[in-house]
Amino acid sequence: MKLLKGILILFCANFFMVSCDKDSDNSKSSEVPAVYKKIYGATSITSDGSYIYIKTNGTPDHKSVYYPTSNSLYENFSGTTFGGNTFNKNPNTISTKNYTFKIPLNPKEATTHEATPLGPIGVSLNGVPFFNQYAGPNQPLTNEVVSFDQWWGHPAQSGDYHYHVEPLYLTTVKATDSSLLGFLLDGFPVYGPKENGATIQNSDLDDYHGHFGVTADFPNGIYHYHITATDPYINGNGFYGTAGTVTQ
Repeated sequence: MKLLKGILILFCANFFMVSCDKDSDNSKSSEVPAVYKKIYGATSITSDGSYIYIKTNGTPDHKSVYYPTSNSLYENFSGTTFGGNTFNKNPNTISTKNYTFKIPLNPKEATTHEATPLGPIGVSLNGVPFFNQYAGPNQPLTNEVVSFDQWWGHPAQSGDYHYHVEPLYLTTVKATDSSLLGFLLDGFPVYGPKENGATIQNSDLDDYHGHFGVTADFPNGIYHYHITATDPYINGNGFYGTAGTVTQ
């Protein structure tokens, strides 16, 4: 009887130790690395140990001529916009969305590089989506750049505000032109148009518009994208890594 009681006590002790270890592991795996907390426009950021989940409403924290005139962030705008083009407002208005960006916590190069879709391809620090270099299927931005507001973004017909090019508010007000600006859906970070004091050219980057190197946020080095002043602006021939998903 004493032997049986001893075995039972030992079993219970082991059971609770294993349970505590599992709880500890789960807690550790769900921690959100500090770098993702730089996405100040997120309404929530969580992790399941494999993916980071970033929720945003997609509305910019800067003024825009595309806000309704009743909004405190509305600001009339005229003159020149991206590329020195004369601004020509499109008929759309910014509306609130409910995005969830699911991106790999530990991104890796994909075996097959998937083309970026129309619509959100990533998320910027202020929660506004990045779009790719096309206005539509294989349609360049030539006729759309004139509608970029004073911070070089604009809304689509459904009201989803986005950046196709450098998010000027982030590179000149909230951060710098060499700072982390956000992440694409494959989990790899996006940086501004300068690195180590030099302006990045498309020729400095690979087919996916990035390269490997040390950054302030990733001192051990990481593949990262750079925004440039000319097409394809943010991303080249597809995602370098395996893309996660975005819902709204």
